[in-house]
Amino acid sequence: MAGDVEIREVAMTLHAQLPALQIVVPFMTAPLIVFFGKRETAWWLAFLSCSVSLVISYLLLMQVIGGGFISYQMGGWAPPLGIEYRIDAANGLILFLISLVATITMPFAYRSIQAEITRSHTLFYACLMLCFTGLMGMVITGDAFNVFVFLEVSSLSTYVLVAMGAERDKRALTAAFDYLILGTIGATFFVIGIGFLYMATGTLNMADLADRIQGQESSRTVRAGFAFIVVGLGLKAAMVPLHLWLPRAYTYAPSAVTVFLAATATKASIYVMLRFMFSVYQPEFVFHTNVLQILFIPLALLAMFGGSFVAVFQTDMKRMLAYSSIGQIGYMLLGIAMLNQSGVSATMVHMFNHGITKAVLFMGVGAFVLRAGSSFYDNIGGLGRKMPVTGAVIVIGGLSLIGIPGTAGFVSKWLLVQAAFENDMWPIALLIVLSSLLAVIYVWRVFEVIYLQAPNEWSEASDPPMTMLVPMIILAVACVYFGIFTDLSLGAAGTAAEALLNGSFGMAEPSLDTSALPLDVPHGAGDAGADATGGDH
Repeated sequence: MAGDVEIREVAMTLHAQLPALQIVVPFMTAPLIVFFGKRETAWWLAFLSCSVSLVISYLLLMQVIGGGFISYQMGGWAPPLGIEYRIDAANGLILFLISLVATITMPFAYRSIQAEITRSHTLFYACLMLCFTGLMGMVITGDAFNVFVFLEVSSLSTYVLVAMGAERDKRALTAAFDYLILGTIGATFFVIGIGFLYMATGTLNMADLADRIQGQESSRTVRAGFAFIVVGLGLKAAMVPLHLWLPRAYTYAPSAVTVFLAATATKASIYVMLRFMFSVYQPEFVFHTNVLQILFIPLALLAMFGGSFVAVFQTDMKRMLAYSSIGQIGYMLLGIAMLNQSGVSATMVHMFNHGITKAVLFMGVGAFVLRAGSSFYDNIGGLGRKMPVTGAVIVIGGLSLIGIPGTAGFVSKWLLVQAAFENDMWPIALLIVLSSLLAVIYVWRVFEVIYLQAPNEWSEASDPPMTMLVPMIILAVACVYFGIFTDLSLGAAGTAAEALLNGSFGMAEPSLDTSALPLDVPHGAGDAGADATGGDH
């Protein structure tokens, strides 16, 4: 009986440490991979780490999907003095997306990386774990400077991952260098903005910032901080016209890297932008509203049409999908600019839906690269008939990208149109539909190439190995599942939008304070923690 009580106490303690484990597990996996130094061991460690993170993110999301938030105090130091991890429905959904894509990408990467990278496989998996850690850290932390630290962790590892594509195409080196220069500029702008906020408020905790910044709407320091943060994050999120790094990085990076980055990296940056705009600054700031309406809506529309228009004329499927991503980012920014619950919900759910959609499409391209050695239309002609499962998966992903009813992409675009009508912006709603018609053009061109074009010499081409095929099928099923069963994605997005628009991120009482359960005091820790932290929130 005593043993059962002890096991239950340990389980409660581990459950309380989930926010920390979400970051610690992949972060510690990276040096372990380098230490063991074997390709097989590296893959297993990376896959196990991603799987554990996926379970943790799902458990965290289930705790906050109905509302409220989790506050985790690092090292027992209460915020705002100490670093805090704070999880609500908004970042819970993004954490789940990042860990889901990472877990599904790992089996795909095993065979894809062997074909595209002949050496340094352990370095690849170590860098991927660091990138994974950085993206999740950006999303989960409640400390503004910590966002910058994790942003740099993810960025530095990403530059290396993109450069690894040089074995197949030397242009990956210049793509990585361009990304390095522009990414460094974006990070510099962001940290300068954080410095302005610290100058004005004397704190770095985002919840404390949200409280102290009130009444400083006219402060030039606060406004300058806002401008620097938006530009810095806009560059990281590939917001037009700060997007020039993205097409080359996605095109020349190894296929598995492109799958992971396209589904997660820009989403994490957009989430951080959302958090600062709606939780720290909050929408009632007059200059804030003007920026969203005067700047974001035109830039979002430019991205939607410009990215899609350029995608129509591409001859490389990988590059076409890269420009398509720029257009899809425009939809997310447009949802933010609507400043209503439907618009912000559309942004949140589109980040999730576009993540799984673009992941499955880039996986399909990776399968073509494996068999044809290239993603150019001239080289993949007719492969849809030779690789029937891969072709079917690309069709499902393409339909979701367009926004056909019954797919995940339709849900978010429908919400976006609804948000435009709620604001009496019917011309914007019409433009959303017209931009989707551009997606029909470049997606149909892919269908035409892989099914109707005469096959090349790849007469023996067949679907890729099961380690690549199964992840593609899982994501294709997810594109349909989340287009029909929307409780998880729409539920979390709706809760997140309501909380963001209400600005409920100040130093309030958390619905669950997991920091109150230290590892070395499992017995009765819940009450003790409540007493210890209750006065700080």
